[in-house]
Amino acid sequence: MNGPLTVVDMHTGGEPLRIVTGGYPDLPKGTILKKRAYVRDNLDHLRKILMFEPRGHADQYGALLVEPDLPGADLAVLFMHNEGYSTMCGHAIVALGRYAVDQGLVLPGADVTVVNIECPCGLVRADVTMRNGKAAEVRFESVPSFLFARDKVLVLGDWGRITFDIAYGGAFYALADARQFGLKFGRDRVAAFVDAADALTRAAQAAVPLSHPDAEDLAFLYGTILTDGRDGFSTQPTRNVCVFADRQVDRSPTGSGVTARLAAMHARGQIAVDQARIFESIVGSRFSGSVASVTQSGPHAAITAHVSGRAFYSGRCEFTVEDDDPLAGGFLVR
Repeated sequence: MNGPLTVVDMHTGGEPLRIVTGGYPDLPKGTILKKRAYVRDNLDHLRKILMFEPRGHADQYGALLVEPDLPGADLAVLFMHNEGYSTMCGHAIVALGRYAVDQGLVLPGADVTVVNIECPCGLVRADVTMRNGKAAEVRFESVPSFLFARDKVLVLGDWGRITFDIAYGGAFYALADARQFGLKFGRDRVAAFVDAADALTRAAQAAVPLSHPDAEDLAFLYGTILTDGRDGFSTQPTRNVCVFADRQVDRSPTGSGVTARLAAMHARGQIAVDQARIFESIVGSRFSGSVASVTQSGPHAAITAHVSGRAFYSGRCEFTVEDDDPLAGGFLVR
């Protein structure tokens, strides 16, 4: 640590984002994937201090701003959570879009301020709506996203045969109808969704090899999204819950997960370009999502997606570590 760890806390749709503002040492130059590997291999104790108890909790999420490497990027970010480091995070992009404008990292425009954010999955454009000179709603356009595997089947414990897709939206997710597990939103406890989603993630990780045309570092199954099954052409909101990393539950509708769902829905002919859908989270917060364009990602027919939401500030903190504190490095209690 280079002095205390200082942070700004925000949330998007209830999902926390702890933005590191000081205390990390300088990182070596290189691509963002090399920076991600360096932080993972050399500075992971700082992630645990910030994400774990007693300063955080099992569902904490964080963002470390680093020097951009891609031309045109206004800032670059490494995402962190209870298990390690993600490649994309939509709720964080929404928060960072507002944060970048508020902190003067980009010059504000009259109606919309564009913030180009370099993520491990690539460059993501965030359009920040300005209201009375202040940042408000943020809409981002995703990296190319695609349906990777369709109608896969696994037999899972007491649940039996489960059919699922795997789609990429900056990270890979298994997508499954929660009703296959006997689960219904608004009726069943979150713990039941976590058990089902985690079981599918672990089984799919073992059964379905993944690949990504840009980098092998992107080819891992991040989690499972359980849906209410409303994937077809509709104007009705659709609800989902994302369980990722080590059984971590996203309170928001999950920005990269919405992107993955849109990619799967478009591949199945269930949504048209520019058709908007509302995606609702486990706590009732909402993102708006639509297919922005049709493109290609290596061998995969792909899309880019627009996802919109709002982020809010929740605090500013300074964290310290005492040398004789036996629990200073962090811990988790489930």
